[in-house]
Amino acid sequence: MLRVDQAGEYGATRIYAGQMAVLGDRHPAARVIARMATQERRHLDIFDKMIADRAVRPTLLQPVWNVAGHALGAVTALMSPRAAMACTAAVETEIDKHYREQLAALGGDDPDLAATISEFRGEELEHRDTAIAAGAEQVPGYPVLSAFIRAGCRAAIALSKRI
Repeated sequence: MLRVDQAGEYGATRIYAGQMAVLGDRHPAARVIARMATQERRHLDIFDKMIADRAVRPTLLQPVWNVAGHALGAVTALMSPRAAMACTAAVETEIDKHYREQLAALGGDDPDLAATISEFRGEELEHRDTAIAAGAEQVPGYPVLSAFIRAGCRAAIALSKRI
């Protein structure tokens, strides 16, 4: 669980870095993205520490997630600020599902990890809701874009669990 969660938070920081590289810091959407990126960085820092403390090997795919995340962020931001928000909405929808499944699987076995996942899940839902309020669903072709990004998230989760 830690391997895939750390990989996911790393990927999220890379997506936001790609979006910020395109939007800069003056665009109104960039302020929203910067706030979400700060939360994702905190999530990553905590999972990095948990991985080190528990001697869990990170995914070997991190270099791939570095490039893929940054590219996804940059491409969606190049499409439009609302497309960048559509990316966030899609990713966070899939992460909510992933975190819910993890919490169910954990039960009472690891209360510290469960508390961390639960806290982060709440922030991810906030990111999704913020993106939707910013017009994510108004992007032309949103259902297709969202489905594509969500499928990519599911594939990244599955691969990070194994590699």
